[in-house]
Formats: sequence, C-alpha cells, structure tokens
Amino acid sequence: MTETRETGATRTAVPRQRPAEPERTGWVGWIYFAGVMALLAGTFQAIAGLVALFDDGYYLVTRNDLVVHMTYNEWGWIHLAIGLLLITVGLGLFGGQTWARVFGIAIATISAIANFAFLAAYPVWGVTIIAIDVFVIYALAAHGREVQY
Repeated sequence: MTETRETGATRTAVPRQRPAEPERTGWVGWIYFAGVMALLAGTFQAIAGLVALFDDGYYLVTRNDLVVHMTYNEWGWIHLAIGLLLITVGLGLFGGQTWARVFGIAIATISAIANFAFLAAYPVWGVTIIAIDVFVIYALAAHGREVQY
C-alpha cells in the first residue's frame, strides 16, 4: 500500500508501513481452549440457574445450610446471569476480542466465588465449575495476548 502526498506541484509515493503484529505461537491454542471452557462453564452455570429457579428441592441442603443465606430463586438468577456472561465471553474469545479476555478473567473469578458459596447445595457440580473457571483464568492470564487481530 502506498500513500500519496502532494508537495507543491509534485506528487510522491510514500510506502505505508503496517503495524507490527504480535508473534503467534503454539500457545494460542490455550485461548481457544479458554473459549471452549467458558462456553462449557457458562452452559453448566445456566443449567444450574434454571434448576434452582424451577426445582429448588433438587439440591442437597436447604437454603439455610448454604454459606450465603439466599433463596434458591435468588441463586438461580445469579447462576443464570453468570452463565450467560460466560457464554458471551466464550464467543468473544473466538473472535479475538480484547474485552473478552479482560472480562473473561473477571467473570470466571466471580463464577468460582459464587460456586464456592453454593458448594454445599451441589458439591460435585460446584467443584467441576470451579476447576473449569481456574483453567479459563490461567489460559487468559498467561496466553491472552497472542490472539489479538
């Protein structure tokens, strides 16, 4: 690509330099892995939210035995919102969006904390989501810069 400049009566062609692109290595696969894991965790989170909204008798303990004393209806909306945000982050990661990397770390951290507080209600599910959140946080924090377009 060239850019033309006019100086007085003459026109000269000046080559335009492209900005240096970051070098992509094999570690970029971690970002796509984080995208898949964010989609998976978001789906699991949304399912947990829907179950809490529609069938509060499904869980192992009553709401008074949870770390944070809220109704399962309130927990359902929290899990559903976090799940939808994680799904959005996962889709953004596949597009190489910077906001998705930053937002992904924050939402995965919030998801892990929420699932820790909800652990008594459904321990296996909670530990699974926390583990997936940790993988997402690691992949985005360690290798997030390589996917920029």
